[in-house]
Amino acid sequence: MEVQFAVAKIGKYATSESGDTLEMIERPHGGLSFVLVDGQRSGKSAKAISNLVARKAIQLLSEGVRDGAAARAAHDYLYTYRAGKVSATLNMLSADMETKTFVVSRNNESAVIVYTEQAGLFLLDEPSRCVGVHRNTKPVITELPILPGTIIVVFTDGLRHAGSLSGNGSYDPIAATRQMICDEGITAARPLADRLLAEANEKDNGRPRDDISVLVVSVQPVNPKDDVRRMDVSLPI
Repeated sequence: MEVQFAVAKIGKYATSESGDTLEMIERPHGGLSFVLVDGQRSGKSAKAISNLVARKAIQLLSEGVRDGAAARAAHDYLYTYRAGKVSATLNMLSADMETKTFVVSRNNESAVIVYTEQAGLFLLDEPSRCVGVHRNTKPVITELPILPGTIIVVFTDGLRHAGSLSGNGSYDPIAATRQMICDEGITAARPLADRLLAEANEKDNGRPRDDISVLVVSVQPVNPKDDVRRMDVSLPI
């Protein structure tokens, strides 16, 4: 098997910095963790908040702290630092090689989309609060086995709100993901992430009304296995 990770991000139109921050860290006992944070508002102030939360979570994950504890600590840090007056959404997605599971941590109203060959497409949409505002906020944690055919889609709210102010109707990432996977047979991480972002951007007529970030994980069968880890990054300037 091969676990593919793909990220596609775009900032709000005519804004100097994206308020979304995505970080990746290798887990001390094997595997990778991704942290995706959307800071309140947009631009530089939102970036400062999302960086703050992401750095705290990444630091703790790198030290072997469990995902749920890292999410709670990131919330406590923001709550204390900004006196409960600033919020951020926080998603963490880990491929844990110790347990051979995906660990999905949500502090975000937006659902996480999951597809497995056994259950088909379903949502992780249990009610969840953002971090930074309510004192006793906890993440919603879900563990899923790492099995061939599993696909997980995590996104910030800019994806599902795309088109809402342009007169084109709000983008529906759940319906779009279902069509791509179930109807068109697209299962690789990169084309799924790129197309979701492209369709949302089109809904906003190429001028995103909010920062949009999409993280897709896909487990693919690989033959022959070569044990090489690869990462591709594209940074437009």
